[in-house]
Amino acid sequence: MDRLHLMTVFVAVAETESFAAASRRLGLSPAAVTRAVAALEKRLGVKLFNRTTRLVRATEAGQRYLEDSRRIIAAADAADEAVVGINAAPRGQLAVTAPVLFGRMFVLPAIVEYLRRYPAMEVSALFVDRVVNLLEEGLDVGIRIGALPDSTMKATRVGSVRQVLCAAPTYLKKHGVPEQPAALAQHTIIAASGVTPTNDWKFRQGTKSLTVRLTPRLTVNSNDAAIEAALQGFGIARLLSYQIAPPVAAGRLKILLQDFEPAPLPIHVIHREGRYGSVRIRAFVDLIAERLRKDRALS
Repeated sequence: MDRLHLMTVFVAVAETESFAAASRRLGLSPAAVTRAVAALEKRLGVKLFNRTTRLVRATEAGQRYLEDSRRIIAAADAADEAVVGINAAPRGQLAVTAPVLFGRMFVLPAIVEYLRRYPAMEVSALFVDRVVNLLEEGLDVGIRIGALPDSTMKATRVGSVRQVLCAAPTYLKKHGVPEQPAALAQHTIIAASGVTPTNDWKFRQGTKSLTVRLTPRLTVNSNDAAIEAALQGFGIARLLSYQIAPPVAAGRLKILLQDFEPAPLPIHVIHREGRYGSVRIRAFVDLIAERLRKDRALS
């Protein structure tokens, strides 16, 4: 069998952890998928999967081979696109990741526009509040909020967001408005662990950094839940400015202590950049970068 075909089948099984799911993804029969994996294991002389009645997991050797296979397949796809020409319409599949709320508010509308522009494209979106390794999880494009570590990824800055304190007018009427970060110790605190993972909340006073240790009464791992608790007037939450832009605009939440906010966090679109580039990736990155740069909530 063709080696690239075998790699493609192997990657599908590894990513779905299922021979049946891989067959559905590829449009092949389960028997054809099983034969392809068996042929690849025979060719390599190693076991690529541990199989149980419920699950298929890549072995240690399979995990190493998975990363190389993804890179080779991506390079082959990019080479095909380069031959077709830079002006060819994107076609095929694209995998995108972003934080949950950011994905829903900003990335999903861009994906819909992208799919409408390019009918031959399919997009899968992974919206999670964790840092996703694009190479390990087979993704093409990611949105990152915050400083970027050193990476081989191509990064395009598209805006910034602020870490802001907010509370409902009903809460502030009853408990007063804090004038200094230290005054937060006298208030009910709502912590969103994705935005502020520790109880040491950092602020900026002029050119100096200021840290206040707080004891939240409510800690949640969902930004949506923290927003809802604040809207109900339970206490003061720290969130990212884009996350609360709609309720702030509607007067349902008030931003507090703006003079003490930390430095804004940058937003980047990151993507894998192969030797030839990718029409699919370039078209999406250009589209979403233009949309995000124009959005006033991200400037």
